[in-house]
Amino acid sequence: MTLAALPRRWLAPLLALVVAVTLFVTPSGAYAEPDEGGNATQLIQNIEAASRGYLEAQDGLEASQYKQAALQKELVQVNAELTPLRKEVAAIAVEAYTNGRLTTIGAMLSASSSDSFLERATMLEEMNYREDDSLRKLTRLESKAKADKEAIDAEAAIQKAQKAEMKKRLDALELTLSKSGGRKAATGWLKIPAPKAIPTKRNADGSLPSESANVKDPTGTGGKITPRTKHALDEAKRVGFTRFTKCWRTQSWGEHPKGRACDYSVSVGGFEGVPNSSERIYGDKLAAFFIQNARALGVLYVIWYRMIWTPGAGWHNYSGCCGAAAEHQNHVHLSMY
Repeated sequence: MTLAALPRRWLAPLLALVVAVTLFVTPSGAYAEPDEGGNATQLIQNIEAASRGYLEAQDGLEASQYKQAALQKELVQVNAELTPLRKEVAAIAVEAYTNGRLTTIGAMLSASSSDSFLERATMLEEMNYREDDSLRKLTRLESKAKADKEAIDAEAAIQKAQKAEMKKRLDALELTLSKSGGRKAATGWLKIPAPKAIPTKRNADGSLPSESANVKDPTGTGGKITPRTKHALDEAKRVGFTRFTKCWRTQSWGEHPKGRACDYSVSVGGFEGVPNSSERIYGDKLAAFFIQNARALGVLYVIWYRMIWTPGAGWHNYSGCCGAAAEHQNHVHLSMY
């Protein structure tokens, strides 16, 4: 049945409902989510891979440094025990060489009575036990010191390899960005003060734990995001960035369908056109907050106003197309590790 065939008394309520639904889905003419793909889909995928590899190598480096520091501390403690123990064992060796070990037969021959013999035998047992215990302890600690030194050297080799991997990934990032026309930003771009974020949870060695998208997306998409993405969202809200935001969405590429990305609109109502001056300032401050707290939050990369920030490489020009959303002029894109 067409609208024309409906009774006239039904048309007004029906049209009012359609208008209400339209306004609810796209408030004030804004879009519920930005179309940010443009012609940069492959570029973003390459950047994601290189940035993730860089952060994985950085995590590996820091984990190795953490382990090496623990080994160094342990070695200091072992050496603190070894120094007096070596002196003690050396004194025992000198005494044994000079006087000879007190034997059971010698104790018996020099004993004047059975009580004296038992006393000397007890003394002999105690001396031998003390000497054997000192030797066993010395051997164990010497082995431990050697193992610690070898482990420290091994960690140094791991760190060298991780640094080489970080450089490799950074070179890949620079190459990817340069091929797309992404010149490095001028020094000082977006150097504005930003609040401190509460760090996300990390493993004991300082690395970021592996996470799956198992938290309901609070931005009303119906999807799920990772705990780390949720933490970054909560931290942004905590320091005052509370405008329209969407995180999870269905698409064939990027971090959004994995629950590891959010788009933070610079306007209150949704993803509108090119921002005004106050909205631009809001976006600048929000992007600065994420990059200055990147290590604390676990940020993979940030895109804002035709610029992209990646770990190690910093800010580069980002050649988007196709309007304010694809060029990230009306929202800050945050991808998480």
